[in-house]
Amino acid sequence: MSKYAGMIQRNISENIESKLFKGKILILFGARQVGKTTLLKQLIKNKKDCLWLNGDELDVQNLFNNASADRLMSTFAGHKMVVVDEAQRIKDIGLRLKLIADQGEDIQLIAMGSSSFDLANKVNEPLTGRKWEYQLFPLSFGEMVNHHGLLKEKRMLHKRLVYGYYPEIVTNDGDEKEILKQLTDAYLYKDILAWENIKHPDKLQTLLRALAYQVGSQVSFNELGQMCSLDSKTVEKYIVLLEQCYIIFRLPSFSRNLRHELKSSRKIFFYDNGIRNAVVADFSAPELRQDIGQLWENFVIAERMKYIAYNKLWVNKYFWRTKQQQEIDYLEESDGKISAFEMKWNPKAKASVPNSFASSYPNHEFYIVTPDNIEDFLISK
Repeated sequence: MSKYAGMIQRNISENIESKLFKGKILILFGARQVGKTTLLKQLIKNKKDCLWLNGDELDVQNLFNNASADRLMSTFAGHKMVVVDEAQRIKDIGLRLKLIADQGEDIQLIAMGSSSFDLANKVNEPLTGRKWEYQLFPLSFGEMVNHHGLLKEKRMLHKRLVYGYYPEIVTNDGDEKEILKQLTDAYLYKDILAWENIKHPDKLQTLLRALAYQVGSQVSFNELGQMCSLDSKTVEKYIVLLEQCYIIFRLPSFSRNLRHELKSSRKIFFYDNGIRNAVVADFSAPELRQDIGQLWENFVIAERMKYIAYNKLWVNKYFWRTKQQQEIDYLEESDGKISAFEMKWNPKAKASVPNSFASSYPNHEFYIVTPDNIEDFLISK
């Protein structure tokens, strides 16, 4: 069992376990090396009737591609649970899973994939109404607090801002740079470069660096295209692929059609600070960095994305900015309530809501998120 097995957040494990043998297929998405296999092996460690298949293996692909329903069921005979890892490698996996589910109603099927691009496209239509979906991210602030306590994890914030939360990073002190290089070189690009025969991987990597330097800032597809010698449609296509590999995510602008608000802007963030810093090859300490504000904003918002996903909160997520450059880092809208957040690395820094926002949305709530109170935003809120 992996040495970071005990760090996996209990609420997602319990949520998945509560859905077992309830008549639906479980689909687990997440980037490579974030702990999908570890999580599932924890869940099935006491279940001896589980069959584990890897979609990267040719014989497994052939089994699904060529077998009839009867042959598949004979292969699964005696097993109450079937796990298909790297399921996106298998042609028509959604149809195959539906076929198995129809034939073997007592079998619990679980499919995992390192890209939502291939796997989601293959399972969405065939499995409509037949599946539960879960996302798994690099380790989170909340998981680490559960593992070794709030005080220790807050003391580790300087390190998390630089090296991030990938499990292998967290558990291999001193080897962070080497591991991050392996992650970015070998794992994170593997799926992206295989899709749609991308002809210019160098330009994709140039785009990723440009996004890393602009983290937390508004981005323009046209400007990014000029920087990378790509047209804006190709830029958007690559950004979608990066999103579906759980490397980055977009945050849209909030607007209620007021004249001064930006209506179609977006910011782009990285799910993991370590990957972002590896892309720009900068692992200097926070106190020496010019981009500490960007790092803190990226860290807090990415951690909030994990918190929302794991706790299945139904919220809309935005940033807010006007043509006059007034801005709020992050907004959430839920049940008609608007919450506004400013991220400040310096706990003594002051922040206030812009007058135009306060007058336009008088019923909002406003918070400042600093290292001193981060637990309010990522654990108890």
